[in-house]
Amino acid sequence: MIPAGNQLTLASAHPLRRILLVLRLVRYRFFLFAGLLPYLLGAAWSVGVGGYFDGGAFWMGLAGVTCAVVGVEAFNEYFDARMGTDRVFNPEDLAPVTDGVLWLGVAAFGVALTVGIFLSVRDGWPVIVFTLIGGAAAVFYEAPPIRWVYRGFGEAAIAISYGPAMVLGSLFVQTRAVTWGAFWASLVPGFLIMALAVVNAIPDFHQDRLVGKRNLVVRLGRQRGVRLYLGLAAAGLLTTAGGVLMGVFPRACLLGMLALPFLVLSARQAMTTFQSARLFRPAIRSILGCYIVGVSLFTLGVLLKGWG
Repeated sequence: MIPAGNQLTLASAHPLRRILLVLRLVRYRFFLFAGLLPYLLGAAWSVGVGGYFDGGAFWMGLAGVTCAVVGVEAFNEYFDARMGTDRVFNPEDLAPVTDGVLWLGVAAFGVALTVGIFLSVRDGWPVIVFTLIGGAAAVFYEAPPIRWVYRGFGEAAIAISYGPAMVLGSLFVQTRAVTWGAFWASLVPGFLIMALAVVNAIPDFHQDRLVGKRNLVVRLGRQRGVRLYLGLAAAGLLTTAGGVLMGVFPRACLLGMLALPFLVLSARQAMTTFQSARLFRPAIRSILGCYIVGVSLFTLGVLLKGWG
């Protein structure tokens, strides 16, 4: 949510303040990193493995992805407020969320869709398929009538949209093709971002259950939720190591395994603190570090192949 104590709303703020509030809204969660890193991985695969880079397509796609991330955050913020998810126990401590946040999301998704349509005309119909897959997951994660997260499919929707759809879509606008190697590479951010989605729901267990948000943590319980997110993060790192051993990924991708200490630290922190939202926050920060370090260094490993 918009940080407590910031009582300016998007509707009443000066235009410059509105921009700052939007930046704070996006920065507040991890999805800015989550959205951009898989996109960069797809472009890196084109450079490192395919030896090709289209600067115009890259920057245009990056603009579309950034707008989509802003749209995701705005929609999540707006519909969470309407459902009362984050306001069950402390409604008076949170700044109001106006319809301006909804329209911000609509505008951002509109720009992202426009970029997707343009690139599909230029590069081929698969671009719009990737755009619609990612868009359906993003728009209806919280929004009616589907509300993926309320049906227990939100985490999987995030994994698909920020994993295969993002990476392969980014690769396609560069090369007009996708490969099995790139698909396996997309599972690295896919598993790790799904782990982030699960761990982020653990502190919100009680309010999510009270408002009917039947995500995986609510369905499984917090202790099993801890095991699930640790298993998903481990699967992302194992995919890195396994792909290198089988020759699917460049050997330099083993740099991504430097994220393992963050996973171990998160596990140690989570096992004794999962019942306290306040004490559990370091475990979330550690798994976020695992995602950023793991995906960033994996992407660097792909680029090093091209430079070599």
